Amino acid sequence: MPKQSLIRFINIALRGITLASKFLLIFFLAKFLEPKDLGLYGLLVVTISYALYLLGFDFYTYTTREILKREREEWGGLLKDQGALSVVLYAIFLPLLSLIFVKGLLPWNIAGWFFVLLVLEHLTQEISRLLITISEQLLASVMLFLRSGIWAVIVTALMLMRSDTRDLNMVLGAWTLGSFSALLLGGYRLKQLNISGWNKSIDWQWIGKGLKIAIPLLVATLALRGLFTVDRYWFADLASLETLGAYVLFMGISSALISFLDAGVFAFIYPGLISAHHNKDAAAFKQKLRALLFQTLIFSGAFAIVALLIIDPLLIWLNKPIYLKHENLFPWTLLITLLYSLGMIPHYALYAQGLDRPIIHSHITSLLIFIPVTWLLSRYWPLQAVPAGLCIAFLFILLWKCLAFVRLTPAQYR
Repeated sequence: MPKQSLIRFINIALRGITLASKFLLIFFLAKFLEPKDLGLYGLLVVTISYALYLLGFDFYTYTTREILKREREEWGGLLKDQGALSVVLYAIFLPLLSLIFVKGLLPWNIAGWFFVLLVLEHLTQEISRLLITISEQLLASVMLFLRSGIWAVIVTALMLMRSDTRDLNMVLGAWTLGSFSALLLGGYRLKQLNISGWNKSIDWQWIGKGLKIAIPLLVATLALRGLFTVDRYWFADLASLETLGAYVLFMGISSALISFLDAGVFAFIYPGLISAHHNKDAAAFKQKLRALLFQTLIFSGAFAIVALLIIDPLLIWLNKPIYLKHENLFPWTLLITLLYSLGMIPHYALYAQGLDRPIIHSHITSLLIFIPVTWLLSRYWPLQAVPAGLCIAFLFILLWKCLAFVRLTPAQYR
């Protein structure tokens, strides 16, 4: 087996094990925790995921393009500049995020976990993105395994063996240890790379130029991720924290598709799309785009079939009436992730060409559509309103990006 193929196989295997670990965790949390605790865990996870964007401002979208265009001797300066920006953002947003607890959106007893995990997840995420950019996807997968895989296996095993470990604090503690281990590994590898340019003074002008590009993308991302954050809070308001536990369970299963595509398809193909467009290699661009389309369709279809086949036995095994009662939510959550995944095909095609405007407009408009549509549906179908609203929003994004790709991409690249 060629070395590149072997690396890709190991990478996908690691990501697959991580995904399996996430499956294992979500099911055992559903088995051993009260549904309301699972609902609270779901709120914490999406709130951390959303807050990450405030600490990074999606500046990596600019840094990634710059790193791919420059020599290694310049990388240190670029990363130092990005780090300086993050320090400023930490000073601004970490105090503001305490309002989440002041306003009672989340309880104070998990505030410590929230801030520790937020910082750890941000640092490990940025290092992983750098590793993917410089084609070290395998190490990025190992970091992901530490962040999201091995600790989930360990805490699941503990819950099986000891009933006194079936507690949300145990889960959050294990998550913290996993993220810290990933940070140590990523920092060690970063030191090994011998990247030069660190002595360069901070270029605030370059940072400002990057912010002009990153902030519009950030607004778009916040709008998109806002869909996956507002939905939990809105669903809990329409139903209950206990019923939210069922929604979190089904979204956790369905979202595994996105994680798998990120690891096994998108992370390998989108850097090549950017490079092909930068080098004006239309043939390579089309080849990468065809691979992106074909692999996304195959993996999405296979995942949907398997998920629909196994959901009944899994819910019966959980033996909790509330999950079986709300099983009709699962096809909705599966459709949400399918539409999201398909939308990433034209998304990466546009992003690789630097065509950010349609991406930004589609994401912002989707949130503006989601809110009134969900509000209207909630008057008649409160339990289905949020997932149905998300389906409409992601279908809109898919269609907008497809039309933008056809309209804006030069013929030789299509």
